[in-house]
Amino acid sequence: MHAMLIRFGSWLGQKLAAAGFIVLIALAGYGLWLFLQDEGLLDPRRIEKIQRAITDRDQLIDMKAAIEKKIVGLRADVAALQERAREAEKVLTQLHAAQSWWDRWFGNRTQQAANAEQMKRMETIRAEATGKLGELQRAVTSAVWEQDGADGALRRANHEVALLEATKSKTRHYLIVAWDRTKWYLAFALASFFLGPTLWALTLYFVLAPIMSRGRPIRLGPDPVALPEVGACHVSIEATLQPRELLRVREKFLQASDEGVEKRTRFVLDWRIPLTSLACGLVELVELRHGRGSGVFRITLSNGVDPHIELAQVTVPVGGSLVLRPRFLAGVIQRDGERLVIRRHWRLFRWQSWISGQFRFFEFVGPCRLIVAGSRGVRAECLADREGQPAPARRTNQDATIAFTPNLDYLPVRAETFWSYYRGMNPLFDDLFSGRGLFILQETASEGSAARAANFWATVWNGVLKVFGL
Repeated sequence: MHAMLIRFGSWLGQKLAAAGFIVLIALAGYGLWLFLQDEGLLDPRRIEKIQRAITDRDQLIDMKAAIEKKIVGLRADVAALQERAREAEKVLTQLHAAQSWWDRWFGNRTQQAANAEQMKRMETIRAEATGKLGELQRAVTSAVWEQDGADGALRRANHEVALLEATKSKTRHYLIVAWDRTKWYLAFALASFFLGPTLWALTLYFVLAPIMSRGRPIRLGPDPVALPEVGACHVSIEATLQPRELLRVREKFLQASDEGVEKRTRFVLDWRIPLTSLACGLVELVELRHGRGSGVFRITLSNGVDPHIELAQVTVPVGGSLVLRPRFLAGVIQRDGERLVIRRHWRLFRWQSWISGQFRFFEFVGPCRLIVAGSRGVRAECLADREGQPAPARRTNQDATIAFTPNLDYLPVRAETFWSYYRGMNPLFDDLFSGRGLFILQETASEGSAARAANFWATVWNGVLKVFGL
């Protein structure tokens, strides 16, 4: 638990440091762009801008005061008109109440004419007051809107004045402006940095991988006459050369040899595949030859650079063959004068090849003895009939696969657990072998793409090797 917390803290610290670096670079870059667009706020110019901003703010304050005064006057006029309309309505009510049928038939005709004239005048006053009242109310509404606009402009002017007064240097000014203009872009970039890899891993594992794993497996050949034999693996092994045999081995794996064995440099493993030999490191090999007619020479092989690499000898008999990734090949023992038979199988138009990223396979045909190197050891898995299983099948880490017999059905399938894939402990796809045959793997996948995912160029190079079956 303590080790897990330490790893999590280390991961979180690296992420936060990277996030801070992203923000710093973004702000500095955008600020530099602003600086190049505008010479910056030198002190005289800053003072000039402050004075201009204060002048604009004072004008806005005066305009706001004028608008407020206008609103007060309009509202006073509205109140006066409302009072005038109420007085006219009151007089009209009294005049209507004073009229009766008796007065209309027997009353004073002069008084009745005067009342009628007054009623007509009051109705005119009421109508004019009502019409002007609507116009004044609309004017008040427009003035209120104008006041709101002036308030907004004044707030912006106050903010600009405060910003200019607080800005003491060009650096701070451009940092503030850069942050204000890029904060949402930075938020998106940081969210992508922290959450993007996880979302991408979830999409690959739960959406794309199940679809891509469907299809028929790849089979490269028929059942062999005999299966290869895998010897015990050790940090160092002893290979024997019988009369008229030769060994081509990488120089770093040659530790010791008997006196009398013939040695020379072999520039490439096979001149028919020079580029493949170069990409796999199978160049500038040491060729050891048993040129005598009798006796046995012993040669000790070991990796003098990496103590975690162990070696094993795989004997491919006559009629047998083995599909091998050449990057795991340390050396080859064969009869002198006989050409090493390597069959190349291209699978460009198979869906499984696009899944695994491996389009070419190399089949080493016996008789020969192959010296293979694996991290922490080399192990052979033999698939045979078992009670209760209709067909033998076994999966393994894709980065651990060294070789397999060509009669096995080879199918890349999605890794069993998301967590192992997400933490880089397992590639997205495992290798599933089914049938009756043999496959060879290294004990740990320390040299695979999953373990080197943090190193971009190493990952790219490993992908190139895999495409060409290496």
